[in-house]
Amino acid sequence: MTLIANPIYDSVFKYMMEDERVANILLSALLKKEILELQVRQHEYTNVQRTHISLFRMDFSAKIKDDKDEEHLVLIELQKTWLPTETLRFRQYLGTHYLNKENVRKDSDSPYGLPIISIYILGHTLGELKEPVIYVRRRYLDYEDNVIEGKDRFIESLTHDSIIVQIPFLRKRTRNRLERLLNIFDQDCRLEGDDHLLEIDESLFHAEDVPVLTRLLKAGVAPDVRRSMDVEDEILSEIEARDTVIMQKDQVIQQKDQTIQQKDQLIRSMIRMLEQEGLDERQIAQKLALPVEQIRQLK
Repeated sequence: MTLIANPIYDSVFKYMMEDERVANILLSALLKKEILELQVRQHEYTNVQRTHISLFRMDFSAKIKDDKDEEHLVLIELQKTWLPTETLRFRQYLGTHYLNKENVRKDSDSPYGLPIISIYILGHTLGELKEPVIYVRRRYLDYEDNVIEGKDRFIESLTHDSIIVQIPFLRKRTRNRLERLLNIFDQDCRLEGDDHLLEIDESLFHAEDVPVLTRLLKAGVAPDVRRSMDVEDEILSEIEARDTVIMQKDQVIQQKDQTIQQKDQLIRSMIRMLEQEGLDERQIAQKLALPVEQIRQLK
């Protein structure tokens, strides 16, 4: 067993993916394609305001080889979150890529946008989908739903494929090379008493994947990375404390609303009883010590 830094933490994940060789190994395994060239898009990684949510973003440009040995230049948009968040946050970030004039082909008189592949690594689960890795791929179809072969730059620049990883469903699965590699994210492997470290079975990994473990071993002993994980823990505690306060306030408001509804229902019942006794609105208001307007609203 090997102890590695936990890449669910943004600081560890960033440290890992800034190594071009390691990033190539992980991304090529996710894409299931050979990456010929890979470049981290410098200064692209950001964290959303941490008082709201942990949402880490990192971009790459890559030259990949498809099943027909053809080479393609693509953008890879990688996003990781360890807490549930609104899809609007992901959509907004994707929109920045479509608007960025730098993300176009330079090899044509009429530039097209580069194809985008979105990868989402989620620390939470989706609705009813239980697979740890989900591929969302487009197909070209005719009216009869027959598959149309080939690709078009216009379509490729306006639509995109996605890969979604649900970390809670990894659970030491080893059905294929990707699942074995993704064990580096399995939170069931957390070291007891220290969430910063994972205890990983090194024998699960192929020889070509060992650099990933080596990089995470280094992250586990890097003082600046360790300090950053401590900060992330503090921020998460603040988020959880804030959410607890909000939840408690919501419960108090809900209880007050229920009390008001019960009180109004009681008054309505009393109004009906007094009307049956022949009292008018003014007499009922005097009887219940309420404004006439409120009596009219509750009738």
